[in-house]
Amino acid sequence: MASITSVSPLAVPLPAMGPIAGVRLGSAAAGIRYQGRTDLMMMAFPRGTTVAGVFTQNTCPGAPIDWCRAALEGGKAQALVVNAGNANVFTGKAGVATVKATAKAAADLAGCPAKQVFLASTGVIGEVLPAERITVALPALHEALMEDGWEAAARAIMTTDTFPKGATRTAVIGGVTVTINGIAKGSGMIAPDMATMLCFIATDAAIPAAALQSMLSKGVGPSFNAVTVDSDTSTSDTVLLFATGAAGNPNVPETGGAMLRDFRRALDELLLDLALQVARDGEGAQKLIRIDVTGAVNKRSARAIAFAIANSPLVKTAIAGEDANWGRIVMAVGKSGQPADRDKLAVGVGGTWMARNGTVVAGYDEAPVVAHMKGREVEIAVDIGLGDGAATVWTCDLTHGYIDINGSYRS
Repeated sequence: MASITSVSPLAVPLPAMGPIAGVRLGSAAAGIRYQGRTDLMMMAFPRGTTVAGVFTQNTCPGAPIDWCRAALEGGKAQALVVNAGNANVFTGKAGVATVKATAKAAADLAGCPAKQVFLASTGVIGEVLPAERITVALPALHEALMEDGWEAAARAIMTTDTFPKGATRTAVIGGVTVTINGIAKGSGMIAPDMATMLCFIATDAAIPAAALQSMLSKGVGPSFNAVTVDSDTSTSDTVLLFATGAAGNPNVPETGGAMLRDFRRALDELLLDLALQVARDGEGAQKLIRIDVTGAVNKRSARAIAFAIANSPLVKTAIAGEDANWGRIVMAVGKSGQPADRDKLAVGVGGTWMARNGTVVAGYDEAPVVAHMKGREVEIAVDIGLGDGAATVWTCDLTHGYIDINGSYRS
């Protein structure tokens, strides 16, 4: 697998992440694929912890996805096991056997049913994941779990990531302050279509599984489902949210309701924070790109247009080269398959409108646009001029680094 020698210039520091009451976590080196680094992570939760999850829409999912979808029906969790380096995808009966063996080993250690163990894997597709690499490492890992193991856990789930990703927020439920911590990994094969490569969130709030699921399902829309690195949806995308209930907040209705307004706000902020960190760490990325589309016939159309721009190799390479070639943006709008009128379209970069009503803006000066594109964060605005639909998505530029990493991913 190609090695990453430098941290993304768009990296943000891992925040201080204090303990979440009831959560113990840590990492270990299981030697699954990498040498000289951790590649196995475990979290343990108290009995009664509720769980919510969203998973990839890729129709060739890994064995851990199938396991988690079934386990989620119970709404309870006591353990999470994640490995990096091998995705356990397209591995047939061997993949299923590995999942079952891992769940049983973790369940025995946690003292819970196997169906309350959640699993995730990330890495190379199509190679059998030896269950014994994990099951042999789990006892010592479980013994060493601690409350402040968030950074270690974030580092253990990295593959081509150049920096660990984490976020933390607080909220108030019924007068009681609760905390939410989350970690994520993702760098390439990012066009989530539900979530991102991997993301694990824990809170000390007491929230029923149904309410937790509703908030998570809605929250991934404007966050993880609004980022793309390369238009490819992983076979392993997983977002799991665990609520231990240790904060002791008042009972929350199954449907959530107004009582969870502040928690929903904090969760949405955390999800967007982590999603943008994934975009910042896009393989070979040098620039973070925000695309705002307005004036589309509806929100769905605006979103499709925004993604057509975000996924265009020509747009992304122009930005990598700091070339103010707005014609490529017009091209991407036109290829989106969505309603658009050339003579009503407006395109801007960095606050400067370059084209409007089908032609270049009179007196257009390219200098401020070029200056903006030399920065680390680039903003593109497109007004379709047909309606009230609007959407925002994020992506990164496309550089030689992406080819270098992915051209030798398995070697």
